[in-house]
Amino acid sequence: MKYGFSQKLFGYFYHSSCMKQAKRQHLQIDSKAIKQEYRAILTRAKDIGKSRLMSSYCMGAYFIALNRNTTLSPEECYALYKDGLSANQLFHKVMGNADSYLDAKKLPARKKWSADSHKRKYENDWVVDILEGGANDNFELGYDYHTCGICSLCRDEGCFELAKYLCRMDYVLADMMHMRLVRTQTIAEGATYCDFRYSRMESASGKNS
Repeated sequence: MKYGFSQKLFGYFYHSSCMKQAKRQHLQIDSKAIKQEYRAILTRAKDIGKSRLMSSYCMGAYFIALNRNTTLSPEECYALYKDGLSANQLFHKVMGNADSYLDAKKLPARKKWSADSHKRKYENDWVVDILEGGANDNFELGYDYHTCGICSLCRDEGCFELAKYLCRMDYVLADMMHMRLVRTQTIAEGATYCDFRYSRMESASGKNS
């Protein structure tokens, strides 16, 4: 895949967040080695075009690079990644909130994305079905992912076991946006698809996570 502006931007964002967190934790980490590995992973990665989830693909690449160039365990790398992003106020602003994310006006574009994804133009891109929650549902917006770019990237890099840690980040991101995510299965854990169900926190009280 071409290592272009978007890949550099996302990489800078993830790297700066993690390095600031590493400094707060007084960790000695080879920053240059991580950046070089991140670029190498994406350069040899299968292209996903102008995917809506390029930021997630890059997040996966950076997590792999972080694991390969520190003495930290995958669990410790995940904690560093999570805490670094959580402490980044710009990241919170970029993510937005439940009102913006669940805005019904975004549904047509999401359905077009779903239809396009089923054409499977790019092998490693996500394939998704969009579900609109009804009056009797306990969610407002759902996604069924039949393929996952992060899982594909980890598999290509010979470290599929790392994908499950990135799955956990979905809950962190939902929480940042004041949304509740309910999910019962993931491809990373052996399921045939991932089932995401989002709702606003205030409308989800008393329901199981």
